[in-house]
Amino acid sequence: MKIKLLQILFALAVFTLASCADSAQTTKFTTADLQKLRWIEGTWRGTGDVDKPFFERYRFESDSVLAVDSFEDETLAKVTDTTRFELKDGEFGGGSPGHRYVAKSIDGRAIEFGPALNVRNSFCWERESKDVWKATIIFPANKDKPAGQRVYKMERIK
Repeated sequence: MKIKLLQILFALAVFTLASCADSAQTTKFTTADLQKLRWIEGTWRGTGDVDKPFFERYRFESDSVLAVDSFEDETLAKVTDTTRFELKDGEFGGGSPGHRYVAKSIDGRAIEFGPALNVRNSFCWERESKDVWKATIIFPANKDKPAGQRVYKMERIK
């Protein structure tokens, strides 16, 4: 039984990794490509590998800037952090000071980000329905740990 469960989990991990594009690919993007991400606009409750739910708002500040606000709690009263992803010279990327991710692929269903500066992991945002999407963080293997991933379910707050 344990072996069967491990086989299923491995198959799911491979499927999830395969659903995101090849992170070695570099593509030039346009504002038209960013329009494909409009499904992510809104306020979301995230659950998964965390002690308690987290809350984020995704909003386009312009045709070329996506802002992600993180909130202290479900009241949405206090923004604790804002990360901006900006399209510049065909590259769509963002992160925190000294750390940057860039988009590797964008379509109407998903966007994959890969490492660009001082980060090793990649991540994918994948739409499941109008009100649900998943965020998958993909960690590469290193000398101490094998490759792995974390999946967060994001549900729209209405």
